Amino acid sequence: MRLPGAIETFLTEVGRFFEILWRVVAWTPRPPYDPRELVRQMVKVGVDSLPVVLLTSLFTGAVMALQTFATLKRFHAESYVGSLVALSMVRELAPVIASLLIAGRCGSAMGAELGTMRVTEQIDALEVLATDPVHYLIVPRVWATVLMLPLLIVVGDAVGIAGGYLVSVVYFGANPVSYMENTFQFMDLGDVTSGLVKAAVFGLIIAVVGCQKGYFTSGGAEGVGRSTTRAVVLASIAILISDFFLTKVLY
Repeated sequence: MRLPGAIETFLTEVGRFFEILWRVVAWTPRPPYDPRELVRQMVKVGVDSLPVVLLTSLFTGAVMALQTFATLKRFHAESYVGSLVALSMVRELAPVIASLLIAGRCGSAMGAELGTMRVTEQIDALEVLATDPVHYLIVPRVWATVLMLPLLIVVGDAVGIAGGYLVSVVYFGANPVSYMENTFQFMDLGDVTSGLVKAAVFGLIIAVVGCQKGYFTSGGAEGVGRSTTRAVVLASIAILISDFFLTKVLY
């Protein structure tokens, strides 16, 4: 009995995802190692993505403060805007929004790069030369994303809190001392670490999905375009779904 097309496609994608993930885990401890390629991928994922993450985090924190200050002021609780902005950024907004941006920026690039290599038979050439493509191409990309995304989130947290401070203190005239005290009053180390755990998991999803879509590309230039688009869409959906379950587990 043949499964319906949509179900078969879904199961195929899930199987390919775990196939690539397993091969990455299996090849990671095995030599030869290429630290220069790892560093190059870390620069592409982390340093090159820093401006967009900073800008997005700044205005996310600012918008949070702008929206909540007027509402809390009705209940004479505007001094708690700092707590609300800080906890929202650290727990949820910074990891999710930054990960979606990285999925669009880096996940699509990985899909396009590997897809182009597949349709131009460069990956086949690596296999002919007895070089495993997953070890050579995918392992550095995956671990670079896993390592760099939490670092980006740390910076995004700080900038988002600063954005909330600017709106609340500079624009609305809130007490700066009270704002800073309340910002960290209800935040503990678990809130920060849970956001970083989310970021690492999201980084793994972005890299594996992007590389998987590129690795299994077919159909020439049109296939590369499809793989790039699907890499972003699937990674974004997977981030939002996994965010729900991670939140359930971590909190």
